[in-house]
Amino acid sequence: MKKVRVYPLPPQALPQAEVMLVVDVIRATSTAVMFLEAGAEALWLTAGLEAACALKRNGELLAGEVGGLRPEGFDFGNSPREAALAELAGRTVIHATTNGTKAAHKAAQVAHEVLLASLLNAPAATQLAGRLGSDVAILCAGKEGQVGIDDLYTAGVLAQGLLAEGFEPEGDGAQMALHLAQKPALPLLRASEAALALAREGLAADVDFCAQLGFSERVPRLLERRGEALVFG
Repeated sequence: MKKVRVYPLPPQALPQAEVMLVVDVIRATSTAVMFLEAGAEALWLTAGLEAACALKRNGELLAGEVGGLRPEGFDFGNSPREAALAELAGRTVIHATTNGTKAAHKAAQVAHEVLLASLLNAPAATQLAGRLGSDVAILCAGKEGQVGIDDLYTAGVLAQGLLAEGFEPEGDGAQMALHLAQKPALPLLRASEAALALAREGLAADVDFCAQLGFSERVPRLLERRGEALVFG
C-alpha cells in the first residue's frame, strides 16, 4: 500500500521514510525552487549562517535570512522574487535559513530521498515523490518551533496530489493537512505568522508570490553531502 504521512513540525525522533518532502513555503523551499529556475547549478543547504560562510571558497553565492532579512555580507536574502530575477547560470548558491534548511538537514538523517516542496512546484514534487517511493512523508518546517498554518496547508496540497497518485493518508497530521487544503491559498497564507512577520518588514509581496500553485516544474532533490552542506540540484 502506498501511504503519505504529514509531520506538522519536525519531531524529536523523525521516523524513516523512503521519500521526504520538506516544506517551508514562506519562504525557504519556495526560494530554493526559484534559484534553480534562475539557472543555479547547485544549492548547498546548511543548518546555520556560520556553516554557510565557512563553505564559501570558490565563488559560491550566499543566501539566507535573519528575522526575514538578508544577513550582512550575503549576496541574497531568502526571497523567491529576488531569486527569480537573479542570473545564476552555472553558479552555486549556499542557502541558510532559520527554519527550512534546518528541516532539510533533519529529513536527510532518515529519508532515502529528500525533495524540497512548495506551492510553486507542488504538482511536479508530488509526481516525482510518487515515482521515487511508496512511503512518502511530508515534513513541515514550522516557524521557530511552532506549527505554521502556511506549511500545513501546503502539506495538504501535496497530500492531495499524492492521493491522486493512489496514495492513502496515514495519521492525524495528514488528515488535518488535507482538511486545511480545501481552503483558498492566498488568504490562508496571508494570515500565517510567517506572512505577518514579512508584512512588518515590507515584504508582503513575497507571500503572494509563494501562493502561486504550479509555477515551476523544478524540484530540488538531495544529491550528496558536502561537509556541513546538503547538495541539491
